[in-house]
Amino acid sequence: MRINVYLFCSLFLSFSVRAQSPFVPLNADYYHLIDRLEIRQNKWAEGFHSSVKPYNRQSIIQLTDSVAAHPNRDFSDTDYFNFDYLRNDSWEWVAPYDSLKPDPFTRHLRPEEAPGDSKKPFLTHFYRKKADFYNLQTPDVDLHVNPVLYFGFGAENISGSTTTLSTGSQAQFINTRGIEVRGTIGRKLGFYTFFADNQAIYPEYIRQYGLTYGQDRNVSSTPQPTAPGEGFVKPYRTTGADFLTARGYITFNTLKVINVQFGHDRNFFGNGFRSLFLSDNSPAYLFLKLSTKLGRRIQYTNLFTSLQNTQAPRPQDDKLIPPKFAAMHHLSINLNDHMNLGVFEAEVFSRDRLDLSYLNPIILYRYVESSLGSSDNAFIGIDFKANFLSQFLVYTQFMLDEFRLKPLLAGKGDWTNKFALQVGAKYIDAFSIPNLDLQTEFNLARPYTYSHEASPTVTSGQTNYAHYSQPLAHPLGGNFMEGLGIVRYQRKRLSANGIFGVMMYGTDPDPTINYGGNILKDYTFRFRDEGNFIGQGRKTVVTYADVRASYMIRHNVFLEGRYLYRYQDSQYKPDSYTDQVASFAIRWNLPYRNWVF
Repeated sequence: MRINVYLFCSLFLSFSVRAQSPFVPLNADYYHLIDRLEIRQNKWAEGFHSSVKPYNRQSIIQLTDSVAAHPNRDFSDTDYFNFDYLRNDSWEWVAPYDSLKPDPFTRHLRPEEAPGDSKKPFLTHFYRKKADFYNLQTPDVDLHVNPVLYFGFGAENISGSTTTLSTGSQAQFINTRGIEVRGTIGRKLGFYTFFADNQAIYPEYIRQYGLTYGQDRNVSSTPQPTAPGEGFVKPYRTTGADFLTARGYITFNTLKVINVQFGHDRNFFGNGFRSLFLSDNSPAYLFLKLSTKLGRRIQYTNLFTSLQNTQAPRPQDDKLIPPKFAAMHHLSINLNDHMNLGVFEAEVFSRDRLDLSYLNPIILYRYVESSLGSSDNAFIGIDFKANFLSQFLVYTQFMLDEFRLKPLLAGKGDWTNKFALQVGAKYIDAFSIPNLDLQTEFNLARPYTYSHEASPTVTSGQTNYAHYSQPLAHPLGGNFMEGLGIVRYQRKRLSANGIFGVMMYGTDPDPTINYGGNILKDYTFRFRDEGNFIGQGRKTVVTYADVRASYMIRHNVFLEGRYLYRYQDSQYKPDSYTDQVASFAIRWNLPYRNWVF
């Protein structure tokens, strides 16, 4: 295995390495600004395919240049503000001022200024650029260093519960301190690293979610603290969580058209608020990603990941978490300037080491699975999107976990008809109101979707679509329907966001029987073979409203106020309650995470 890894690395490094920038970390607010530009220019971006995230910084700057050259309609003051923000954030890839004349987005710069320059550096060496606490540029090194801070506090009120949930007002807070470093070496090898220490007391609904997903069941028989999207978590005070967050990778281009990225981070396939293929819901994982771009029309992505199975039993003296692996393909094709089609395939497999059979980047995984005689977990999917009138984007995803035509046509609710569906739309500058953007989205997954079976040769959890006991796709797992509406409005530094949703899903009345919602459970112990429907088991309906106002006091420093209302109505009345949270925070160089479930 070690020899094969060395040969693989030597193969790629032996080719001519070309310029490559780091990627912008996944961030819903930030990526919405980029998606606005692509919709506005009424054609797909040239530097990347937006169904595959994250995007690299150089391609984002190319998109701003393209929109500046073909604006389609007048820009508002907020549009100019956002252009400046995006270009300042990746200033190292912006062309010098003299080469851009007459560029409307640099018209405010004095001739002696360079892109991204700060008018008031701090102690000479700090904040010479608006986006960077410290930066260093030499012919060999481009370095950007930024502190990371999030401090938020608030109050939670729970009412209507008849269980052991704590009712009344409770304090909430999140405290994050860290550092972010990115750059390039010789403008050819890009790198990124992020590290933060965190303590948090989350709202009750997140702690309840952790009873199903997100805890290491082998540490203790008692419930463990949870932090959504994170791995190992330690208890903090009575109900809090203490955890470290770390991400990092290297990236370079080879063969001119192939980008190689290797590291520890998250990835996202899709165009919606959710992804039914691969989302950023789970913790970061070790991965190797190859992105092959053939002109503007085709991008082919191979993703090989090493995941952790915290469901597997371990001896008391063995602290190593058993590994599991996933290999994924995504082919994105721009049919024309307005339509894009994508094909997705994934295989989750369990071995004591990486199976080299799945490293073939151009083969059908189902064939490999069959030829090996394995019981691995295969998925296939298709996605489609279209833009029109420089204001609209419609998108869809369809994920097929298992499919048998005869039972489907029989209409008897056979358990093997496991699939997930997403349909959504975005409308920017809605009703001719500048920077008012609307989004609507519908998601569903049939019972037992994303789950798999254990066997005498496969340990529990080794082949389900989860990492560190958290779903890799939708946070609700399977057996659900969801409708979401998102409203965004921005006035330069001030922005408002509202997420409104209704979610219906089924939970397990009997913990020994699998009704199809919890993807960590073995589907061998399913409730029944036929008669299955979405919401079966203990039907639960959640009504959700999350409203947030943000003000950017300087580049990537935000003051935020938030109000959350969440009403959970369960057929089992003791599980029904209302959760309300009001909070205030300061956020510095850190994405805002929306935990909607």
